[in-house]
Amino acid sequence: MPDTPTATLPPRNLLADETSPYLLQHADNPVHWRPWSDAALAEARATGKPILLSIGYAACHWCHVMAHESFENPAIAALMNRHFVNIKVDREERPDIDAIYMQALHLMGEHGGWPLTMFLTPAAKPFWGGPYFPPEPRFGRPSFPQVLDAIARVARDEPEKVAKNVAALTEALAAMARARPGAAIGPEQMETAAATLLRTIDRRDGGLQGAPKFPQSALFRFLWNEHRRTGNASARAAVALTLDRMSRGGIYDHLGGGYARYSTDAQWLVPHFEKMLYDNAQILELLSLLADDPDPALATLWRARAEETVAWLAREMIAAPATDGTAGFASTLDADSEGEEGKFYVWTDAQVRSVLKIAGFDPGAIDRFCRAYDVTPQGNWEHKVILNRSASPTADPAEEAGFARARAALFANRAARIPPGRDDKVLADWNGLMIAALARAGHVFDQPGWIALAARAFAFVARHMDAGEAGGGRRLWHSWRNGTVRVPGLLTDYAAMIRAGVILAGATADPAPLRAAESWTRAAFALFADTDGAFFTSPADAADVIVRAKDAADNAVPSGNGMMADALARLWLVTGEDRYRAAAAGLVAAYAGGAAEQPWAHPWLLVAADMLERGASVVVAGAPDGPDTRALVAAAHAVPELGLTVQLVGDDLPPGHPAAGKRPVDGRAAAYVCRAGTCGLPLTERRALRAALEPAAPAAAPP
Repeated sequence: MPDTPTATLPPRNLLADETSPYLLQHADNPVHWRPWSDAALAEARATGKPILLSIGYAACHWCHVMAHESFENPAIAALMNRHFVNIKVDREERPDIDAIYMQALHLMGEHGGWPLTMFLTPAAKPFWGGPYFPPEPRFGRPSFPQVLDAIARVARDEPEKVAKNVAALTEALAAMARARPGAAIGPEQMETAAATLLRTIDRRDGGLQGAPKFPQSALFRFLWNEHRRTGNASARAAVALTLDRMSRGGIYDHLGGGYARYSTDAQWLVPHFEKMLYDNAQILELLSLLADDPDPALATLWRARAEETVAWLAREMIAAPATDGTAGFASTLDADSEGEEGKFYVWTDAQVRSVLKIAGFDPGAIDRFCRAYDVTPQGNWEHKVILNRSASPTADPAEEAGFARARAALFANRAARIPPGRDDKVLADWNGLMIAALARAGHVFDQPGWIALAARAFAFVARHMDAGEAGGGRRLWHSWRNGTVRVPGLLTDYAAMIRAGVILAGATADPAPLRAAESWTRAAFALFADTDGAFFTSPADAADVIVRAKDAADNAVPSGNGMMADALARLWLVTGEDRYRAAAAGLVAAYAGGAAEQPWAHPWLLVAADMLERGASVVVAGAPDGPDTRALVAAAHAVPELGLTVQLVGDDLPPGHPAAGKRPVDGRAAAYVCRAGTCGLPLTERRALRAALEPAAPAAAPP
């Protein structure tokens, strides 16, 4: 971050020169906002003023509310400008900054959420904070002006109180940055995590009990893995129930595709309407795992939701292509349009009936559609209608075809509305999650165009978010927008893109993504690795964080250490190089203590530990374009196993790989299933390959 020659920045809002859509949303506030920078931190030190740190993101509804109520209010802005150095942060652009101060808020006993409002010393040490504050006392919370006056007074008149809070929080943050080693993660920890999670499942509507409801994809991914590992039927049922209810509920956009970030109720009816790239990537992975459902109606539903979600992605979430034709994926769609949450997505009974009548539907067909999609004169949310199929079973094919035509008519009508805002910055980690999901889903659902979409985004990140050499590998940038890169890559960026490179290489038979993955791995070890086997969140040369955090607990986005364990395990499986296995095992061991105490908080780490035990590599030897080769590759990808890697190779396997030197058989493509350093006999039939990849039946499946 460039510094400025003077310690005090100009007395005005400085966000207009930023690229983040969230920061630009606040560029006209009367608040003298500064972006997080060396210059802003230097100003606080020079003036002795405390820092008011406000963190949010472009699609955040309550961020917009607080902006309209407080940051656009000249009187409140004057208070902020008088007493504080005001710094605004986009949490998607700086998730490392957000994580540190969100942890500090949790340590104070406060519930997290955005906007995050934190008060820091001039040295950027936290001493008090909260989420949204209203402009007048409301919801049992003090008004924001009251908070500003109180904090300014305490900072000025009671420095000992501030120092006491700072010391306690700083010590606690440092402790949270330490790894939690323990005994090896094994079946006991995994079964404990599964049993605990299953007790919290909503048996009627899926998801975790209560409201609001988030997709919690990491938890259901783990439960799916437990089903594959042990045959646990309850784990499988919980995943299928949750996906079914979400895919029929209002959290899913039945006209445009894609899932919203969460539901405000327990029935998945009322979404918080923002759509996030990372949620849809992880849900697409789950849809791929369940694609071969024995229930034809569910298999049809999974395919439809995958196809509709990728159609939404291709239509609305591709950022401006680079001159070389590559393009990454945008980050989010806003919850609000025209200043109103959900306005773009909701309907009235009269609107639906009018559109369908104009489109030529007869009254009976209109009535049937309205019954199926919960369209009533009274509405189902604030006198409006959120389209959903929660109470409507799948109809016969002819009826469903009519519903599809009706949805198309409504979608075309909706397209004339003012759309929600789009945050079109490209984030390397979120793109990595989507690239990996598309690469696998393309084979599972026989959609080669999805694999091409993944390859296009991968090439964009590799070319346009390259940050130079480090440790014998290549560095990454975290964020790109309109040709400008921001923020040196974080651990999540490397972990997600390494994993994406391994999966994409297996999907395309192009070795270039795997070479890129290994290059990023070398850089990651140089920039993030700690001596205890874990990895820091921020790179070694990060100078603007008060603590270099480390964490393996998964949230809406998987943790960097959890994804890195997964990525390293995959690298071991495809290369046979034991250094990757040892690094993955060391990372798992670094957090084994925490995973033993709270296994449900570390689902990605637990799955990675299982990959080291049960993971398999399928090596297909044959002509890349041969139908027999393609059939075996597709069969391998269709196996719903998380710890499975696929490679199509000739003579380019690393010498340490157990399948090195394997060949086609009698001119036919052959697949070799390799586990724990040993490969099985060649398989030339899809059915035989699928059978070889099914887990052995357990002696007794857990309840």
